[in-house]
Amino acid sequence: MTNQNAADQPVALNDEPNDLTYFAFAENAARSAPPQAPEGLSEMAEILGSRYKLERLLGVGGMGVVYRARDLLREQFGDPDPYIALKTVSDDFAEYPDANALLFSEFALTSRLQHANVVRVFNFDVDMSSKRAFITLELLKGPTLDQLLCDKPHGLPWDELRSIAIPLIEALHYSHQKGVLHGDIKPSNVLLADDGLRLFDYGLGQPMEGLLTGLPRLSRTRFNAWTPRYAALELINGESLTPAADIYALACVLLELSNGKHPFQRLSARQAMNIKLDQQLQRPDKIPQLCWDALLKAIAFEPQHRSQCCTELLHAFQTPEPARRTGWLNHFSSKGTQG
Repeated sequence: MTNQNAADQPVALNDEPNDLTYFAFAENAARSAPPQAPEGLSEMAEILGSRYKLERLLGVGGMGVVYRARDLLREQFGDPDPYIALKTVSDDFAEYPDANALLFSEFALTSRLQHANVVRVFNFDVDMSSKRAFITLELLKGPTLDQLLCDKPHGLPWDELRSIAIPLIEALHYSHQKGVLHGDIKPSNVLLADDGLRLFDYGLGQPMEGLLTGLPRLSRTRFNAWTPRYAALELINGESLTPAADIYALACVLLELSNGKHPFQRLSARQAMNIKLDQQLQRPDKIPQLCWDALLKAIAFEPQHRSQCCTELLHAFQTPEPARRTGWLNHFSSKGTQG
C-alpha cells in the first residue's frame, strides 16, 4: 500500500465536481451512530495485536487509515524485510457498531483474489486492547496513477498507456469473474510497483448477487459511496453497484491517462449528461479506432448502453495496432504496381 490522497475524505452530499469520496448515510444509519465511541474502544496502541508496530501514517481515506508497520514476529525470526501495510478503520468510522464487519468484508473480498495485479492481503485481526479491527497487506512502493498524471499532465504515450491499461483491465476482469466488485476505481487506487501494476482498496467493494453470500452485508445496504467524477450515473441515482458501474470508472481512468484530462471535465455523470458532454468526445490521435470504440461503449451514461463486462475493452487493447504507412509507402502504393 502507499499514500492515499487526503482528499478522499467523507464530505456532505452534493453534486459539485471534486475528487472526494463521500458517504450518503441512510437516515436510520445516521441515527445508529453512537454519540461517543462504544465502550471498550480506546485510542490506537503503538503495537497492534501484540505483533505489528506502527511506524508511520501512509494515507487516510474515507473509511480507513493505512500505516507502514513492522511485523515483530517476522523480525524476531530473522526476516530482513518485515515491513507490511496495516489498514484499520478511521476514528470517525470506528464509532459505528459494524465498522469492524465492514473491514472484514474488504479483507474477505480481497483475499479471494489471487492475481498478480491485485494487492495481496495477509491477515484480518482485532486488537484486544483497542477493540480495533485491522488487516495486513503487502507494502507497495511506487507511484499511483494520479501521481503519474501529475508528472505527465498531457497524458501518456500509446505504448505506456497500453502497458498500464492491459493489466488494469485484466485485474478488474479477474475480480468480476471471482464475483467481486471494486466500487471505487480511480487513479489513486492503482499503483505502479516495481514488479507490476496493483489495483487496491476494495473497501467500497461488494460481492455480486448470488456469489460469496456468506459475507457480511449489513453495512453495504446502509450507505452508498463513490468518488463523484468516476461514479456511474446509476450509482449517483441510488442504484446498486454492478460490473457495468466499475467499467464506467475504468473507462474514465483510461481516457484520463490518454491525454491528462478527465473525459467529462471532472464533472459527475449526471452533470455531464445534462450538458451532453459525451457528444463532444474526440478520439486522441494516439488511441486506435478499435480501442476508441470500446472506450465509448464503456463510458456510456445509460447502463443499458454500456459494456457489461471487461472482455471488449481487453480485446481492443490487446489487439496490435495496425501498422501506419510511411510517406514513401503511401506514395508508392498510390501509383500502383508497375509491370
